[in-house]
Amino acid sequence: MKHPEQIEVKLERVEAEVDEMWSYVGRKSEQRWLWHAIDHTSGKVLAYVLDRREDQAFLRLKALLKPFGITKYYTDNAGTYHRHLPEKNHEVGKRNTQKIERKHLTLRTRIKRLVRKTICFSKLTKMHDIVIGLFINRYEFGIVI
Repeated sequence: MKHPEQIEVKLERVEAEVDEMWSYVGRKSEQRWLWHAIDHTSGKVLAYVLDRREDQAFLRLKALLKPFGITKYYTDNAGTYHRHLPEKNHEVGKRNTQKIERKHLTLRTRIKRLVRKTICFSKLTKMHDIVIGLFINRYEFGIVI
């Protein structure tokens, strides 16, 4: 065991890509959204929220990101981001959201419930969120339950 004097602490400024991804439960009118943020440099998932496409869902994600001390948010042009992110820390554009869009593609190819045209869909919101949450926890955070 190391003594506190021997522990090296490295503080980094974190820039995050933030986006939301659409899916549905039961029928397409019952929309469900995966809101998530990744580290812009490493591509590692920082946090995610499963909810509706409303400001309160993004605010929950933003609260989960607070401990990371995000210095810059890269997003698409959704109004939610304009309403809740300070302009000086917010950059809109596809150029800096390529990693998170690639994560969307990976999720859609691995979880059939997220494919737009499929017969594999969730009938219950709870099961939908559990399946997606388990996948993210396993493959992004390495947590096996």
